[in-house]
Amino acid sequence: MISSEKKAEVTKDLKAHDKDSGSPAVQVGIMTARIAELTDHMKKNKHDFMARRRLLQLVGKRKRLLKYIAQQNGDEYLALIKKLGIRR
Repeated sequence: MISSEKKAEVTKDLKAHDKDSGSPAVQVGIMTARIAELTDHMKKNKHDFMARRRLLQLVGKRKRLLKYIAQQNGDEYLALIKKLGIRR
């Protein structure tokens, strides 16, 4: 599980305004951090199938949010994936 400090750091980097805590960009950033943690967990625990399922669910949800961001504003989408290091 992602720590509250890590979540606050991601939110601080990606927020659009002072009180922004749930915009799609922030949600994608938090999901990316959770995906990275689950990926490390899966490297150590290959037979943890529930973690694998959750990892695939998070990847799918992040993909849908990124698709939404791309439809709304293509430039914002490109900047976000560059900042987070996500492949297109």
